[in-house]
This record gives sequence, structure tokens and C-alpha cells, in this order.
Amino acid sequence: MSARYLAITGGVGGAKLAVGLAKLLGPDALAFLVNTGDDFEHLGLQICPDIDTLTYSLAGLSHPDLGWGRRDETWGFMEALQQLGGEAWFRLGDRDLGLHVTRTQRLQAGASLTEVVREIATALGIRHAMLPMSDVPVRTVVHTPQGNLGFQHYFVRDQCRPEVTGFTFEGSASATLNPLARHWLEDPQLAGVILCPSNPFVSIDPVLAVPGLRPLLQRLQVPVVAISPIVAGLAIKGPTAKMMRELKMPLTASAVAEHYADILDGFILDAQDEALIGTVGRSDLSAIAAPSVMVTLADKVALARSTLDFIDQLSALRKW
Repeated sequence: MSARYLAITGGVGGAKLAVGLAKLLGPDALAFLVNTGDDFEHLGLQICPDIDTLTYSLAGLSHPDLGWGRRDETWGFMEALQQLGGEAWFRLGDRDLGLHVTRTQRLQAGASLTEVVREIATALGIRHAMLPMSDVPVRTVVHTPQGNLGFQHYFVRDQCRPEVTGFTFEGSASATLNPLARHWLEDPQLAGVILCPSNPFVSIDPVLAVPGLRPLLQRLQVPVVAISPIVAGLAIKGPTAKMMRELKMPLTASAVAEHYADILDGFILDAQDEALIGTVGRSDLSAIAAPSVMVTLADKVALARSTLDFIDQLSALRKW
């Protein structure tokens, strides 16, 4: 069997790299461990934003401009809901509703989230495994001076305006790591783990908060590599830079590497930040610079290839 890789992902940046990785690696060689801390119930439906972004991206159905939702979407449902005075702050497209209704019905019928994700992926022609981090609900809570907010209320309803003072992941203490993810991590053919260029605080940290995962990553005898979501002091998309500033962290890729310091073996900065390589993380942490802004499919594939090549280099240099 060929080398296998597990990518930990959430959000738009993670989904972009996932597309590139899936172009280079077949379903027997690549699986995705996906953040579910963003999940919530809305209008009686179970919404899984990060899983859905990855689903639409891998299926070639993602909206080219929004970064979330389906392409060629229509909004008749939301227009009618708003006209009737309903909660219209979280926009659900007409085509998107089909996925949410299907998932909610299957969950209510007793299926696990992992089972439902696999069924939907199969229906949309996705062959790579998309593994929710846990079938036990974990919910990201954003701390602000005005009180705590559920993540979607902070991110979508309040448009990230409140100042962030910290995060908690409700339910994480009783969550269980997806057993299929544990199987990948314990597979003797595992060649590396990739932390996608996702928001460290609300896309990757909820996954790492699932009991048992962080110690597993620390014990691995293969490289764990992260790609920075910060490029030249800015976040390509989303509130990462704003959160870092409010948490009194330097707006640098180096600060992201430090955030992951206890689990990383390698770190990829954008080519614009190449001068920072000597300042990244621990003295024994290897770092490289590569173009990481993904606009086209070629960009996504190129970064994926750079990541896999870097893992190969680390494996060759070290005695694991």
C-alpha cells in the first residue's frame, strides 16, 4: 500500500488545500479530519458549515465568489423567510437546503454524523473520506467583553465585530475522537499529517481539543506539518488576523507556528514571509517558504505538492 496522509481542516482555506491534495492523492492515500465546532442547529436543521464547505469544494460545487455554499444558488427560501419576519441572518440557499434537510432527517433517524457525511459524499461523487472530528457534539464558544457567543452568532450574525478574549469548546471533554481518524493515525503506512491553512483558533483548535488527539500527534513517528494562514501579516480570508490582534499575538506566521509548537515538525510560510524562516518556532522546527495564496486550481495543486514534498524531505532527514 502507498503512503497515506491525514489532513486536519476547517473553513475556506483548508478546503482549498484539500482540493489540491485530492488532485494528487487517491482516496486510499488521503483522508480529511474536519472541524465540527462550528456546527449548530438553525431553523430546526443541523448545520455543519466546515463539513459543507469541504463537501462542496471536493464535489466541484462550491460558490466561486462567496467561499461558502453552492454555486448557481437561488435564494427564494430566504426571501420568503425574511418577508415573514423569520431569522434570516444565516443564509441558506435553496439548493443548500436539500443537504441540510437530508442530514437532519438522517441524524434524527439515528444515523451518526460520520455515516451521514459518508452518504452525502457518496451521493455527490466524493471518494475521499471526510471524517467529522467526533460524532459527539462539540461547540465553539467565543468569549467577548459583552459575554459569550456561539460561533455562528459571532461570525455571521455579528460579523466578527465583538472583541475576542478567548475560546472554549463546549462538550470537548466528553467527545471521542472519530475512530476512523484514529485508524489512519495508527496505520503503519501513515507518511504525514497536515494542518491546513485554516484559522488556528476556531478551525484547528476545536479538533485538537478532542481528547486523545494531541497526544497521538505528539507520539507520531512521521512529520506533522502546518501551513500558515497568515501571509505578510494578513489573513487571506476570515477573522484570523483580527483574533490574533485582540489576543495580543504578533500578526506573523511565526506566531502561528508557536501556537502549534508542541505538535509540529515542519511549517510552511508564504513566499512573501521567507525572511521569517529563522524566527519560526522551536530551534529544531524545520520551515520552508512556498507560494500559499490559492486563487486557481493550479495554485491549490502547487501548494499541495510543496506540502507533500516537504513531508518527504523531513522524513528523509530524520530518524523517526
